[in-house]
Amino acid sequence: MRRTAAVLVAGVVLGSVAACGDSGNDSAKADTVAYPTRTLQIMAPAGAGGGWDLTARTIQKTLKDAGIVKEAVEVTNVTGAAGTVGLAQLATKHRGDAHQLMITGLVMVGGIVTNKSAVDLAQTTPIATLTAEEEVIVVPAASPHQNLKDLVAAFRADPASVKWGGGSAGGTDQILVGLLAKAAGVDPKKMKYVAYSGGGETKAGLLSGDLTAAVSGASEFKDLVAAGKVRALAVSGAKGVDVGGGSPVPTIKDNGFDVELLNWRGIVAPPGIKAGERAAVVALLDKLHTSPQWQEAMKQQGWSDFYRSGDAAKAFYDSESARIRAVLVEAGVVS
Repeated sequence: MRRTAAVLVAGVVLGSVAACGDSGNDSAKADTVAYPTRTLQIMAPAGAGGGWDLTARTIQKTLKDAGIVKEAVEVTNVTGAAGTVGLAQLATKHRGDAHQLMITGLVMVGGIVTNKSAVDLAQTTPIATLTAEEEVIVVPAASPHQNLKDLVAAFRADPASVKWGGGSAGGTDQILVGLLAKAAGVDPKKMKYVAYSGGGETKAGLLSGDLTAAVSGASEFKDLVAAGKVRALAVSGAKGVDVGGGSPVPTIKDNGFDVELLNWRGIVAPPGIKAGERAAVVALLDKLHTSPQWQEAMKQQGWSDFYRSGDAAKAFYDSESARIRAVLVEAGVVS
């Protein structure tokens, strides 16, 4: 699916390298450039221990373990406002510096909208999308809703009677509920959504009866599903996956609603870098992606491969930013 491209190992000079990736990347040929030539900095625009931090540190380890770079690779954490504090730093403080990279993802796309960020992903240099994770919709084991169709029927009959819970306002979880409402013919502005700061709070809200249903990453509720305390109704990807119950959970589409959403993560560079530098960074990520070490890391973390690079990554970022903004406006999260 991807075309082979010349790939840089540290200290090797790239000549006339075209950035490559899935979906037919059309980047123009770049001038000869060596990369990296000094310490490579990867920003995780959130605190330590979260998904973006884990992604950044897995890239750091893989680049060294696979021998892709000889120079040092460092990870820094910049917290705040769904990643938009780090985004602003990348676009201003690090403008033109190809040795500064940043992890991004769907949560940041929503955060840009909800926080009315002055900087968006269009002001970065997209490099690649990396991984994705399914979302899952769950209800308490004692819920009368045996499947997603039952839950949506109640939602249609009385939107206020269904209390949804998940992560931060404007994040992946609320976006999924908004998309489901739209697909089911329910006004997204009428949905009742409770935003929690962490997965533990969401679980507590569900088990205490405060919530009708909860939404989170597929791995978040595995323990409760396995223990029989909650029932998984649907996952948000293209195919069913096991989320702790021992068998694949059907997709939202399987239940008759045209919704598909993955909590994806990717990597961008600052604006203002040269064409040759962009090609070199893309080639570096292409090499990372094809390495056995990265493939094994994805397997261990339970990440789905969602790779595209260069122009294909840019096209995805542009379309996803427009789609999520429209969903959040329709849901009444922003005006």
